[in-house]
Amino acid sequence: MGHDHGHSHGHSHGTAAAGHRRRLAVVLGLTLAVLAAEVLGAVVSGSLALVADAGHMATDALGIGLALAAVSLAQRPPTGRRTFGFQRVEILAAFANGGLLLAVGVFVLVEAIRRIGDPPDVDAGIMLLAAGAGLLVNLVGMAILHRGRDESLNVRGAYLEVFSDALGSVAVLVAAGVIALTGWTPADTVASVLIGCLVLPRAWALLREALDVLLEAAPRGVDLDEVRTHILEVDGVLAVHDLHAWTITSGLPVLSAHVVVTDEALDGGHGGRVLDELCACLGDCFDVEHCTFQLEAATHAAHEAPVHD
Repeated sequence: MGHDHGHSHGHSHGTAAAGHRRRLAVVLGLTLAVLAAEVLGAVVSGSLALVADAGHMATDALGIGLALAAVSLAQRPPTGRRTFGFQRVEILAAFANGGLLLAVGVFVLVEAIRRIGDPPDVDAGIMLLAAGAGLLVNLVGMAILHRGRDESLNVRGAYLEVFSDALGSVAVLVAAGVIALTGWTPADTVASVLIGCLVLPRAWALLREALDVLLEAAPRGVDLDEVRTHILEVDGVLAVHDLHAWTITSGLPVLSAHVVVTDEALDGGHGGRVLDELCACLGDCFDVEHCTFQLEAATHAAHEAPVHD
C-alpha cells in the first residue's frame, strides 16, 4: 500500500517572516544609528548602564541582521536533498538571537557586581541624551515590528530585543535623573542590574521556544490526543498510529500518521473521501495544512515495523 498525501490547502514555500523583511531592514538601520550614539555616550560619560544598553543594542543589530539573512535564505526553493529548502534557518537565527541576548544579560550582571562599592563618576547629561534617543528609536522599532511578532518566531525575536532595549533605555533615563538630582552614582549600577534582569528571562523564553522547534516538539496549540480523537471520528477509520506533529518554521506546522481504515473503505474506492475528511479535520480544527497520511488495512499491521502510539 503506497503513501497517500493530503493537503487541505496549497502549500507555499514562503515563510511567515518573508512579508516583514522590509520592516526588519528599517529597524536594523535605526538600531545601528542608536548604537553609534550610545557607544559614544558610554565612552564620554563613563556610564555602565549605557555600556549595557549599547551592548544590548549591538546584539540587537547582529540579531536582526541574522534574521534578515535567514529570511533571504528561507526563500530559496526546495531541492531534492533539502525538500523544505532553508526554511529552518529562521529558527536557527532565532536560537542564535536568544543565545546572544543571554550572553549580554550575564555580562551586564557580572560587570555590575564588580562595580558594587566602587562606582565611577558618571556624566548624567550625556546619559540622558543618549538614553532618550535610544528610547525614541526603540519605540519606533517596536511599532514597525508589532504586526509580525505573532506570525514569525524570527520576527518575535527581533521584537523582543527591541522591547528589552526600550526598557533598558527607560532604566538608564531614570538612573541619569537620579544622578543629576542627587549625585548618587550607584544608581548607574542599579540600572545595569535591572537591564540584565529584564534581558535574561526574555532570552530564555526565546531559546526555549526555538529549541522546541529544533527538537520537533508538537506545535503549540496542537494537542495530539485531540487530533487522535478527531481522526478516529472520521467514517471508516478504525485506528491511528505513528502520529507525529512538528514545526518546520514559524507558520508551517506539519503532521503525519498511519491511519487504519475498514476493508470496505479501501476496496470500495472510498480512500479519497477518507483523505479529504482527514485533511479538512486537521486544517479546519487545528490549523495544520501540511498533512501526510498512510491509509492501511487492518491486516497490514503484521507487515510493519514496531509502531508508536
